[in-house]
Amino acid sequence: MTAATTTSTGARYRVELPRPTDPVPAALDLGDGADTARRIEVTDRYLSRDGSPWIPVMGEYHFVRDRREVWERELRKMRASGIDVLATYVFWLAHEEIEGEFRWDGDRDLRAFVQTAARVGLDVVVRIGPWAHGETRNGGFPDWLQARDIAHRTDDPDYLEVVRRWYSAIAGQVADLVHRPDAPDAPIVGIQIENELYDQPQHLSTLRTIAESVGLAAALFTATGWGGAQLPPGRFLPVYAGYADGFWEESDTGWPEFGRQHFTFSDVRDDLSVGADLRATPADASVIGDRGTSDPWPYATCELGSGMATAYHRRPLVDAEDVAALALTKLGSGSAWQGYYMFHGGLHFEGALSTTQESQATGYPNDVPVRDYDFFAPLGAAGTQRRHFHQLRRQHLFLSAFGDRLATYPARIGSQEPGELRWSVRGDSDRGFLFGNNHQPALAPLDAVEAVRFEIVGPDAAVRIPSDPITVPAGSSFFWPIRQPLGGLSAVSASAQPITEIRVGDHEVVFLAASDGIAVEIQLDAGESPVVRGASAAVNDDGRLVLRPDSAPGLDCRVQVDRTIFVILDSGTADAVWRGPVNGIDSVVIWPHGGWFDDTDFVAERQGEDADVLVLIERADGAGVEFRRRIVEGTDARHGLEAPVFETAPVFAPRVGGPVSRFAAPTEDDFVDAATAEIRIPNGIGADAEQMVLQLDWVGDVLRLQIGEELIADQFWSGRPLEVDLSGCRDLLAEHPIRLTAFAWNPATRVHVDPRVRPAVIDPVLRVDAAALLLRRYARVS
Repeated sequence: MTAATTTSTGARYRVELPRPTDPVPAALDLGDGADTARRIEVTDRYLSRDGSPWIPVMGEYHFVRDRREVWERELRKMRASGIDVLATYVFWLAHEEIEGEFRWDGDRDLRAFVQTAARVGLDVVVRIGPWAHGETRNGGFPDWLQARDIAHRTDDPDYLEVVRRWYSAIAGQVADLVHRPDAPDAPIVGIQIENELYDQPQHLSTLRTIAESVGLAAALFTATGWGGAQLPPGRFLPVYAGYADGFWEESDTGWPEFGRQHFTFSDVRDDLSVGADLRATPADASVIGDRGTSDPWPYATCELGSGMATAYHRRPLVDAEDVAALALTKLGSGSAWQGYYMFHGGLHFEGALSTTQESQATGYPNDVPVRDYDFFAPLGAAGTQRRHFHQLRRQHLFLSAFGDRLATYPARIGSQEPGELRWSVRGDSDRGFLFGNNHQPALAPLDAVEAVRFEIVGPDAAVRIPSDPITVPAGSSFFWPIRQPLGGLSAVSASAQPITEIRVGDHEVVFLAASDGIAVEIQLDAGESPVVRGASAAVNDDGRLVLRPDSAPGLDCRVQVDRTIFVILDSGTADAVWRGPVNGIDSVVIWPHGGWFDDTDFVAERQGEDADVLVLIERADGAGVEFRRRIVEGTDARHGLEAPVFETAPVFAPRVGGPVSRFAAPTEDDFVDAATAEIRIPNGIGADAEQMVLQLDWVGDVLRLQIGEELIADQFWSGRPLEVDLSGCRDLLAEHPIRLTAFAWNPATRVHVDPRVRPAVIDPVLRVDAAALLLRRYARVS
């Protein structure tokens, strides 16, 4: 039961938590036997690993869309962000572009990629198609298969014959890397079959049978469940999606109607809009009612949009805060598996016979860039660790420390009405976590909500928090502990978000994040008479001890209760918290820039000047904890270049194409009329840098970069800079300049660009405002 009316206790929002119930095995033919080491089991509410509840945190990264030599560094970044499961497509087109000629070399080496993931501590889910999508030509089918006169994506025997050969080829690379009873430490824990196949349940079942018969028998088999997909009973765990915006919408659409669903706590799992533009018939909205709490299996996702791709006709501008709020809302809605698409951006791989991007020329509604697949992911195509990389890491640290508790809690959804705070509680009996979201994207922002106070009622106790009504600011999203064991304390409630807890010497240290504009209080259950330092203390009407910190949130805001120390951080510093080995010892690190952990230490990206890495240690006198400072020496991290100048500003004459008549991108023939410019990279620049990334701040319509005859990058302008990793092009750059070809922004265009950045001009615009080389060097901190 939930309510949104002020109660006699002064609480605006009230929820009654259920008594705990034991999970039961899900009605799915999935998971390991009881005698399997590191066994995976699937209950009706959550997954477990070795008997412990487990919320997987999965991030997508496509090996063929990056260079082999950077895989390990980038995977270590993902692991440092809290990702523990790697997802990757295996695009048939990348490996058998010419029939009968399989390629598993270089950047196409699936086996090496999986082994690298295992080496850095990641489990793996391989998405083996046969059809994949991923904004790829023919959905990943090679042209020879696409042209064949067979019933694709069905149980047509001729189609199944070539699919068996394809699955056998994959098995030849990784079958021995699949987790199973005789290989419990093998990394591949799951296999996704097909993608966005809505009306062929028997075919999906057949594909699983083929995969298992050739040696790909994983503990978990998943299939996309969105769009009302019909899945064969018991054979797959359905996985769902949620995006803040979509390039597949029309160019005259503002914020899409589906968006609100993903910023609202709900027991609805399905979103009929994802992939809808590729369907021959609309999805049946009546099925959504069956895609919620009635599902007798965990709520799992594989495509929480951690950014968004661009198409020529529509170029969404998703913000980092959108991604973080969406992910938090899914957790509060009962998610038992957080899966992000894409967590690491990339480049469309190069084909021997054609380009490999989705396009109207290959029958798709949308033209996407020929190379760009950056996706504004938390990790960009050039390895940039963006703001939402850090914001999501904060959530993932929480899941690592407390996910085994959260997984067991059902969701109780509060009021989601306009003008009310959107909220939910995941909990049972007298304990749980309270979630609130007052954020939506900038095209449809929410207002502040006043007089917010919660009453969480269990069979034995009630918690009223905060003590006095507060105003939740616009843009705020959070989750708070309700009577949780934290540190050495048995029942803690707080108006601050848990990040992680760690033992340092004789002290239990709990990191909390304050929300901007919301005062922090900590409530301790009655019966505890602790020694408190760093906070005022008073007993409330419920008999609980209420602590209010003496100082503002930040590194010096510490409240000590006996041997438990709460470190209460401001939001910005909370996003700078990392956890991993330093000198081989599990440690909390404060660092607001890029980095990762290797096997023993933290590796920090050097900045333009000296900067401090802070490592939490015990004080020498044993009386508490402190941060040890380690200086990371500054370096030439940014080298300015002379911005290239386009002598003309030609516009591309708009035209429509494709099956639904959307604006089409310029073709190779069109680029004959484009403006041109050059950038010359000085010899020797960045020779000792691990990465050399070109960053262009520009305004226009479409931009391409070539070195010699090779197209190395392109971008449809959406208000973001273009970043291009030049590290693999050093030899070419010694002989050639970078050639830019571009079309100007056309003031009359009707393509969708976010109104926050859309140029308010009368004449065409084509310019580069700034050009620089980002020279990335790294230092080990021990």
